[in-house]
Amino acid sequence: MLDMAAGTFPAEAPPGRADWIGVLAKALPAEVETAFAGIDAPPAYAFLRRPEIGMVMVRGRAGGTGERFNLGEMTVTRCAVQVADGGIGYGYVAGRDKRHAELAAVLDAMLQDETRRDALIASVIEPLRTAQGDRRRTASTKAAATRVDFFTMVRGED
Repeated sequence: MLDMAAGTFPAEAPPGRADWIGVLAKALPAEVETAFAGIDAPPAYAFLRRPEIGMVMVRGRAGGTGERFNLGEMTVTRCAVQVADGGIGYGYVAGRDKRHAELAAVLDAMLQDETRRDALIASVIEPLRTAQGDRRRTASTKAAATRVDFFTMVRGED
């Protein structure tokens, strides 16, 4: 959290923060909305940066390890909030869903509170992670059904 008096940031992010931010960003907006609605006593919060839509450059690497190249631009929505207890959360999501970015930021701030973290991981993050895994498996199964095995027959020539 930001120490407003000193104007400093913590030296390290809480353990697992990159993971839960990734889960929130990749979740479907309706899933995040449902998970947030199920939270007992969600905190009041104020916007530090209202949800705004912008573009980011997506970069890739040739072969996954080679030289970097610009793949193209992608639309993202970002938001920053501060909850009543002082925690600051950030939400970055693909696309143009402002509410998704807002809820991701609020949940990020809430998850930084050690007293609520374990309960929120169990009730919000793990169900979202499970849903994402289910979607990945479904997509993989559909893709595997269209797989074609090519082979070369030996022609009898040496």
